[in-house]
Amino acid sequence: MSKLVLNDVNIYYGDFHAVQNVNLNVPAQSVTAFIGPSGCGKSTVLRTLNRMHEVIPGASVKGDILLDGQNIYGKGVDPVAVRNTIGMVFQKANPFPTMSIEDNVVAGLKLSGERNKKKLREVAEKSLRGANLWDEVKDRLDKPGGGLSGGQQQRLCIARAIAVEPEVLLMDEPCSALDPISTLAIEDLIHELKRDFTIVIVTHNMQQAARVSDRTAFFNLEATGKPGHLVEFNDTKTIFENPDKKETEDYIAGRFG
Repeated sequence: MSKLVLNDVNIYYGDFHAVQNVNLNVPAQSVTAFIGPSGCGKSTVLRTLNRMHEVIPGASVKGDILLDGQNIYGKGVDPVAVRNTIGMVFQKANPFPTMSIEDNVVAGLKLSGERNKKKLREVAEKSLRGANLWDEVKDRLDKPGGGLSGGQQQRLCIARAIAVEPEVLLMDEPCSALDPISTLAIEDLIHELKRDFTIVIVTHNMQQAARVSDRTAFFNLEATGKPGHLVEFNDTKTIFENPDKKETEDYIAGRFG
């Protein structure tokens, strides 16, 4: 069953046509990877999936993006509610550095008005366990989130994202700033999280896409200044071993990008 459906999605920055005519279905409780060379629009597409794109002045989206059949760009749809349902983890870990570890995790809940300390504590523990971080931080929950290592900070940001119980988790190159051991920890975590969440990940690391994803979308662009487009979308094994398009095969083989 498809969790997210993109129908003829075109994305603009002012007059610049950044991405054209994307059609794809993201299955529920699975990991979908977006791959492709720099500038092909994969992160731009990712940001349209929870209406983060439109916070950029002049940015706009045409076409439909459906979450469980409902258009998230429909009239009267609250973008803040969309971002609660479709959470995001960014390329660079961005914990609130002076806030405690626990307060970092429950920041979204507090923002939406939750004041019950017992509930906040329970959610913090559940989310930190969900992000495989609890055992490492349970004795220093009141210490600043900025004092954690890079890999721990990224898992803290994942804990913060899942604390508000989204249905979809978007990850924009979540391991690009991390060492190999931290990267492995995040990849293991992604495997566990897909039991509860639908995950879409942008990655420059093709081995990572092959390891963590069930389906892979390959984006490309004809030339600098031209819009990015979706070349091929299929099961990850097919994309990496037997793609339909020569363009995909050339990229996977490292002939460009």
